[in-house]
Amino acid sequence: MSGFKDRFIAAQDRLARPERLGALAARGGALLCWCNRCAHHARIDGRQLTLTLGPEFPVPEVGARLRCSNCGAKDVATSADFASLAASASPAPGAPMALAATA
Repeated sequence: MSGFKDRFIAAQDRLARPERLGALAARGGALLCWCNRCAHHARIDGRQLTLTLGPEFPVPEVGARLRCSNCGAKDVATSADFASLAASASPAPGAPMALAATA
């Protein structure tokens, strides 16, 4: 019974691990960014962010490094944009978010 339990726990750990930029970039995906202050949103190419932050950087944590180009807030949420993987993905609305310098 312990072999089943070990496999089950390992599978749950893989599901709980957040998506990494390298995996997103390998699929040609983009990152959806949403400002929680002014609702400005944009898509950023996953390959560009992978070059800047590295392939093992977690997608949900990218928002802490971004600054809204509309209002300047650093309250940005991020997630993988699965719609960008479709062939008919629309261009990014508005100006892109800016990568903020963190100390």
